[in-house]
Amino acid sequence: MIIIGLDPGLTCTGWGIVAKSGSRLSHVANGQIRTDAKAGMAERLVELDAALTDVILHHRPDAGAVEEVFVNVNPQSTLKLGQARGVAMLSIARAGLPVAEYSTKVIKKALVGTGGADKKQIQHMLKVLLPGVKLAGEDASDALAVAITHANMLGSHR
Repeated sequence: MIIIGLDPGLTCTGWGIVAKSGSRLSHVANGQIRTDAKAGMAERLVELDAALTDVILHHRPDAGAVEEVFVNVNPQSTLKLGQARGVAMLSIARAGLPVAEYSTKVIKKALVGTGGADKKQIQHMLKVLLPGVKLAGEDASDALAVAITHANMLGSHR
């Protein structure tokens, strides 16, 4: 099973893809999609959708997972994040794939064992779980963490 994980953001959306075979996980790919900050909101959302569609068509995942929105102090930032998240969920769903959602706390706990883990701890665990992985950036590593969380949750529901 191929799983895509997304860490949505308007400025930068991370994506990560893992393959699950039994209890084994392997890295397939990861990257980041950056939108043009000078473009209007609608254009940026279209740009994000087109790039995510390309990734999905190229890698042909069987399922997808998206990180849930956390509430920022700035309501405008939360709204923009929510719009990017909506596009991320739409891109996966439009491909006919099931979409799961996980909170940041659940993702951190699934990877590190504590919901209060920091980014360095997440990246360290990714290198342990996916030996030799080259991370395309923080958002890509967060997206891989989402994909791994979903892979682990699939196993726990059987």
